[in-house]
Amino acid sequence: MSRTAKAVIAAMLLAGVSPVAASAQTQSSTPTTNAGTKLNFPASLGGATFERSVNYAAPPANNPGQGMSYTYSTPKRLTISVQVYDLGRRVPAGSDNPTVIGQFNAELSSAEQQFKYAGYTAFQKPSVPSSCTYGAVTFRCVTYSGVTQANSRVYSKLMLTGFRDHFVKIRIDWAQSQQQSAADADAALQAFVPALMR
Repeated sequence: MSRTAKAVIAAMLLAGVSPVAASAQTQSSTPTTNAGTKLNFPASLGGATFERSVNYAAPPANNPGQGMSYTYSTPKRLTISVQVYDLGRRVPAGSDNPTVIGQFNAELSSAEQQFKYAGYTAFQKPSVPSSCTYGAVTFRCVTYSGVTQANSRVYSKLMLTGFRDHFVKIRIDWAQSQQQSAADADAALQAFVPALMR
């Protein structure tokens, strides 16, 4: 794979867009309300600015189980992506039920594969995920990282919970080369998540 192709994939990963899904999605720059959960995705949310949404149920993807994703950017240029989906089944509430735990493990495995596909090396993650609480909602969560070809470490914090019969997956990305830190990511989530999930 060429360096240019790897750079494009890396940029997509940091922007919250899966390279596999990128060719099969309908994007919109219009903020929306999610029909399944009634979560509102306005132009500004907890200090972050709406960038785009992707409807995986619409052509050409035609995959209703993958739901919708919403991407925001923070003033410190961190990317927050939210995906609301159900995989065609009812999802129990909370972060500690077998359905959410199984899906979290699948999401983490997919994230590791995407990092490798993008050419990142030195993938790191804790051996055991933890719980993260923002506002009144608890998520199963983990922070993982990899090293780019430019020898800069990039980080993602992945969070998943069951909410109103759906999975709600939130991921925030930051990069060492952008002088961004885990503290910046946590501050952004402390403002963003309670504003979203009320």
